[in-house]
Amino acid sequence: MLRLAVSVGFGLPVAELLAAEGDDPRKARPQTNDRFVFASGNRKREVITLADIPDGGPPLIAYPVEPRTHVVRDDSRLNQVLLVRLDPHGLSGDTSARAANGIVAYSAVCTHTGCDVWDWQPASSTVKCPCHFSEFDLKDSAKVLNGPATRRLPALPLKVVDGMPAAAGSFVGRPGFDAGGG
Repeated sequence: MLRLAVSVGFGLPVAELLAAEGDDPRKARPQTNDRFVFASGNRKREVITLADIPDGGPPLIAYPVEPRTHVVRDDSRLNQVLLVRLDPHGLSGDTSARAANGIVAYSAVCTHTGCDVWDWQPASSTVKCPCHFSEFDLKDSAKVLNGPATRRLPALPLKVVDGMPAAAGSFVGRPGFDAGGG
C-alpha cells in the first residue's frame, strides 16, 4: 500500500507537468480563428494580411497566432504553415472548399523526413522539398506528384477575417513526417 502511495505521489507531478506542457498555447496546433504571422525575415512576428500574399506565389512561411492573446504558436516547428494565393479557378474541389480568396494553407513540414525548406515551382503551382525532391501539388490538396514522400501535406482550412487570412479549422491530416523517412 505504501509503495502504491509513493508511486502515485511521484507520478502526479510528472503527469501534471506533461498536462501543462500539452496546454502550452505556443505548442498547440493552429486553432479556429487563429491569424498568421511571418515566421522569419524583416517582418518576423508581424501579422499577415491579404495584401501580403502575392497572386501566384511564392508561398509565405507563417506561424498561427491567437487573435485575442497574441500568443504566437511557434514553439513547435510542426505549426509552420505555407500560405500561397493561387488562381481560384484552378483549384480542385476539396482545395477550393478549404481556400479563402484563392489562398490555400498547408503544413510547411515535409511528410517524408520533416524538412521545412521549399523550392517554389511557379509554372505548376507546386512546391518541391530540396532534401529528397518530393513534389506537392498545392492546387490539388498538396497531393504527392513525385516521391519519396507518400503522404500529402496536411491542409489547413482558411477564411478571411478583417482583411486577414484566418484558420477555419484544424489541419486536415497529421502534420509531421513518417518515422524512418521512407
